[in-house]
Amino acid sequence: MKQTIAMAVALLFTFIIQAQAVLTGKVTNEKNEPLFGVNVMIKGDPQTVTDQDGKYEFHLSAGTVNITVFYPGYQVIKQVIELQKGVNELNFTLKEISIQLDELIVKSTRAGAKTPMTFINLNKETLEKVNLGQDVPFLLQWTPSTVVTSDAGAGVGYTGIWIRGSDPTKINGTINGIPYNDAESQGTFWVNLPDFATSTNDIQIQRGVGTSTNGAGAFGATINLNTSKLQPDAYANINGSYGSFNTWKGNVQFGTGLLNNKFTIDGRLSQIKSDGWIQRAASDLNSYYISGAMINNKSLLRLNVFSGHEITYQAWNGVPKDYLEIEKLRNYNSAGTEKEGEPYDNEVDNYRQTHYQLLYNNQITTNWNLNTALHYTHGLGYFEQYKANENFTDYNFNPIIIGNDSITSTNLIRQLWLDNHFYGAVYALNYNNNRLDATIGGDIIFMKANIMAK
Repeated sequence: MKQTIAMAVALLFTFIIQAQAVLTGKVTNEKNEPLFGVNVMIKGDPQTVTDQDGKYEFHLSAGTVNITVFYPGYQVIKQVIELQKGVNELNFTLKEISIQLDELIVKSTRAGAKTPMTFINLNKETLEKVNLGQDVPFLLQWTPSTVVTSDAGAGVGYTGIWIRGSDPTKINGTINGIPYNDAESQGTFWVNLPDFATSTNDIQIQRGVGTSTNGAGAFGATINLNTSKLQPDAYANINGSYGSFNTWKGNVQFGTGLLNNKFTIDGRLSQIKSDGWIQRAASDLNSYYISGAMINNKSLLRLNVFSGHEITYQAWNGVPKDYLEIEKLRNYNSAGTEKEGEPYDNEVDNYRQTHYQLLYNNQITTNWNLNTALHYTHGLGYFEQYKANENFTDYNFNPIIIGNDSITSTNLIRQLWLDNHFYGAVYALNYNNNRLDATIGGDIIFMKANIMAK
């Protein structure tokens, strides 16, 4: 009896073993190097990851299975296979996706090891250590030959940057290879893009005459910001900070990661507020950034839309030199004091600037790649002032006659508006081999500005 039972168990065990299938294999890159930690997933079964030798193994039932192999930075493989009883071996070779295309977008404006100029690169990790809500110039203040200023005294609001003694009109700023300098004044007003450093992946500063933007002049320095970096994994986070002068920053960031191995969307919402050190130099800033990309093996198409809105109490008059000797007057602000009694409480600068960038990169061959971009920037806003004893003739007003009296001046509140449009195209054809790195390119730009008084 016992022998019969033992034989039955053995036959059943043999049947189960024969009905099972083992799926095993190895995952490598195109250089035949094993990839560690690759996600190998079977629909309806727990997933596994490859070991240090790139190997994986499943114990499954024989039959049809759906297998997915995913590793960040590489193309996703999806395959339907028919498992046979026993051991089945299936190896995978993953191809790198063209993440480097994002970096090639700014190649034509970036200096390299062989470029005959002085430059410094700041990566995202470096920027995050100092990014507490201040404008871009204050994040760069520790770099060589740099002097920064702040109207409000806290690095939030209107700020300026001088490199090698050159003012902002002689410093060429670019964002993803597209000119950022104001089309009307050639200045760089970073206050219009609050918390933009959070969406920036790296910054290169070229001191002195630099590569600029395909020929556009830069005498003092060039500041290149790059936001176009592919994030292959989904993410979401909330950040906040608080500091001196009641300064606080909050933002929300999110990204979908790589969808269907072709699409990705990233975004950010930010708000910054500060009372400032200078009297009444408060700032209320908010911004957003949204970017979507479509990726193929040799090309990338990306649309960036970002905007900033700033309301800052005017503090650009500066402090009189004599007041610096008096402790209580070191933070004096003359803006709004034309009003008798308390200073005018709405002597503000209120401006919104929105940017649209359509970027395209194509890796034509191993040595050749093409960058093109269309861009449009719209700025709209005003600054408001209280003006005492203003002459009617300065505003094309006729005198007011009451009996024998003629009134020719008055106190008034005025707004000076600016509505500007800046648009164009940037293009560059890059060639690179072991001995030569060359760029042929240029840009076409148009500008329209309307200045109005109300």
